[in-house]
Amino acid sequence: MFDSRHIHTFREVLKAGSYSGAARVLGYTQPAITQQMKALERDVGTALFTRVGRQMRLTEAGEALARHADVILDTIATAQQQMDAITRLRAGRVRVCAFPSASATLIPEVMASLAVGHPGVRVELLEGEPPESLGRLARGECDITLAFTYPGLHEEVPDEVVEVRLFEDQLTILLPTGHPLARRRAVKLVDLAEERWIAGCLRCRANFLHECAEQGFAPDIAFTSDDNLVVQSLVAAGVGVAMMPSLVLSFLCHQKVAGRALDPASRRQVSAYVLREHLRVPATALVLDELRAAAERRVGC
Repeated sequence: MFDSRHIHTFREVLKAGSYSGAARVLGYTQPAITQQMKALERDVGTALFTRVGRQMRLTEAGEALARHADVILDTIATAQQQMDAITRLRAGRVRVCAFPSASATLIPEVMASLAVGHPGVRVELLEGEPPESLGRLARGECDITLAFTYPGLHEEVPDEVVEVRLFEDQLTILLPTGHPLARRRAVKLVDLAEERWIAGCLRCRANFLHECAEQGFAPDIAFTSDDNLVVQSLVAAGVGVAMMPSLVLSFLCHQKVAGRALDPASRRQVSAYVLREHLRVPATALVLDELRAAAERRVGC
């Protein structure tokens, strides 16, 4: 392995034609230049220069190194520039895996803020529901995962993963606008025990079944869909009622659907997950800060 400082000095010796000339250009003493060249020759394992009278000439090894010196130093300079751009947040890529309603709310706010303050930092968006999305983080397929969990559901998080809590998202009951209970500000789950239901993703469905069991009834689930628009459209058509997080209603609300608070209130926890070692990556830390700021603007969902 070569010391890049020695390669730089070697190139200046070639340009100046002597150790003393290189010393004047670099601001070193001639003995310092001599010591660097001896160190480089030790690294190479052979002599780089030979003297013919008062002139210095390159050996075969010196000629070979001379042909590569510019490339070596230019490559190092390019790498340093790229590393500097990344550490100073002029460049960088962060892969974020998020569930659909986070992709439609938090992510656009983060990307808009980055476009103004750090246009060189790019977010690559992947979509996935937990717990699969957490698996993608563990496999290195993304840098940050946005996921949610419900009370009573313990999330198995490996030691190398850090949870960054963002906000609590209140659950809402969706009713057709003509439903008798739509006149209320809040609805008890047990009051809808005889209704037909439209359920959501597997994790949301599991929580819904748990909450119904706590109220002493088993719901009649007529349809299941991961698509929030499909769920709302089915409710609007009078096919059934549904339980949906408020985050969804902040960007998608069918005009024939009424959202009513659940009584007593129930919430899910929305968090960002990141590998502990990635907290030191400037672009990843920046995106986490932007996610926190976006979440703070959504307190009370």
